[in-house]
Amino acid sequence: MFRRALLSLAVFFALAQTALAHPGHGGHDLSDGLQHPLHGVDHLAAMVAVGLLAVRIGGRALWIMPCAFMGSMLVGGLSAAIAVPLPGIEYGIALSVLVLGLLIAATRIVPLAWGAAIVAFFAVFHGHAHAAEMTAGGSLAAYAAGFILATALLHIAGVLGGLVLVRPVHGISLRLAGATISVLGVWLLWSVPGT
Repeated sequence: MFRRALLSLAVFFALAQTALAHPGHGGHDLSDGLQHPLHGVDHLAAMVAVGLLAVRIGGRALWIMPCAFMGSMLVGGLSAAIAVPLPGIEYGIALSVLVLGLLIAATRIVPLAWGAAIVAFFAVFHGHAHAAEMTAGGSLAAYAAGFILATALLHIAGVLGGLVLVRPVHGISLRLAGATISVLGVWLLWSVPGT
């Protein structure tokens, strides 16, 4: 069961482009917004990790964690839309993958309030990166609706995957998935242009 879950996770991440340089995706409408979170393993991993972490925490975290991420991601997107600069976006996104993976893998479960705050903090970087790529003349509302919907679907995939992984061997599979995500986060940090 664990091997199958790990293989599924590896295939899932392999399907995403391994691009870290966000400019160039373009975006003007709902369709572009839906596709954007799927075009980089960094966004994909972080958004699925939010769902996995929600399962790891349990209870109300199943809806609070995704809502915290999407709400803060929208704030980050709006700040990019009004040209508020956010330094270190690529580092923030890569670090989000590392930290979320570590929180899933940790032997001790992070309290919900801390988990939601951490998720909300990192979501600002993801939202800023999404909106910063919107092309001139596009519809911010349609583009944002697209990336919010895609993010929600990735969170749901993470929750469903987490529910599958948490059952066998007292959740060790879920923690190993977190460790895998954190290793990916280290690689992403190493891959940030200029490092």
